[in-house]
Amino acid sequence: MSYRSILVQIDIDGATEPRIRFAKEIARRFDAALIGYCAAQPHPAVAPMDGAIVAGELIRRETEEIQARLDEIARVFAEMAGIDSSFRGMVGDPTRSLTELARLADLIVAGPRDEHQGRDGYRAVDLGALILSAGRPVLVTTRNQAALKGDRLLVAWKDTREARRAVVDSLPFLKTAHEVNVVTVEEDDRAHARESLADVVAFLAAHGVKARSECLMPADEEFGDTLSTTAFEMGADLVVSGGYGHSRLREWAFGGVTRRLIEASSTNRLFSN
Repeated sequence: MSYRSILVQIDIDGATEPRIRFAKEIARRFDAALIGYCAAQPHPAVAPMDGAIVAGELIRRETEEIQARLDEIARVFAEMAGIDSSFRGMVGDPTRSLTELARLADLIVAGPRDEHQGRDGYRAVDLGALILSAGRPVLVTTRNQAALKGDRLLVAWKDTREARRAVVDSLPFLKTAHEVNVVTVEEDDRAHARESLADVVAFLAAHGVKARSECLMPADEEFGDTLSTTAFEMGADLVVSGGYGHSRLREWAFGGVTRRLIEASSTNRLFSN
C-alpha cells in the first residue's frame, strides 16, 4: 500500500507555511495528491432579546473575518503546494468538518495544539476526537514542524484492534525506514506478549520491513512517558500507536498513551483507531 492522497489540517490562527511545507514533503515522498483544509466557526453571541440584532451583527462580522482568513490561507496554500493539490476552506465546526473530509484521504496531517489557542473548539481541531472518529491514520507533527526524515520508527505494540490497524496504516513509512523498533510492555501473561510481538515482527518482515522487538517491564510511570523516553533514546522521529479512547483507560497502560503522546510534541506521532 501507499499514500495516494494526503489531507493537511491548517490552523486558522498562527503560521501556515510550516505545516504546508511539512505535508508537501510527505506528499512528494509518496507521489501523493495534497489537499489543504482549514475551518472555523463564529462563536455564539449571547444577548438579551432586545439585543438580538447586535448579536447577529457580531456573528456576521466574525463570519466575514473567518472567510477572509480562509481566502488568505487558500492563496498561500496554492502558492506553496503546487499543481497536484486542492484546498477546502469551511465556515463550520473544525473537528466535525475534518472528520467528514477524512473520506478524501489516505493520511491526515495535523499539528499539536497551539498554546495560544487553548481549547477553543470553534477555531481549533480537537486531536483526540479526530483520532477516534476520522477512520484514517492521523500524523501529528512536532511542535517545530521540522521535516519528517522517517529514518528511525518506534511502533508501540499491544495486541488490540487499534494497534493492529496502526501497523498496517503506517506501512508506507515503515518500508522506507532504516530502523524499526516494535515495543510492548510485559503484563501478567508474558508469554502472550512475547508471542504477539514476534508475530508482528514476522508480519513486517513479510512486507519487507526489518524490525527488532523489545519488551519493557511494567513501571510506575505511565507507559506514554516510558514510550517517549524510549523513542528519544533510539532517536526515533516517528512513533506509531493505536489511538485509544476513554473506554480503554482501565484496560491497560496504553489507554493513557494517546493523551500522553498527543502532549509529547517533540516527536512526530502517527495514530490509528
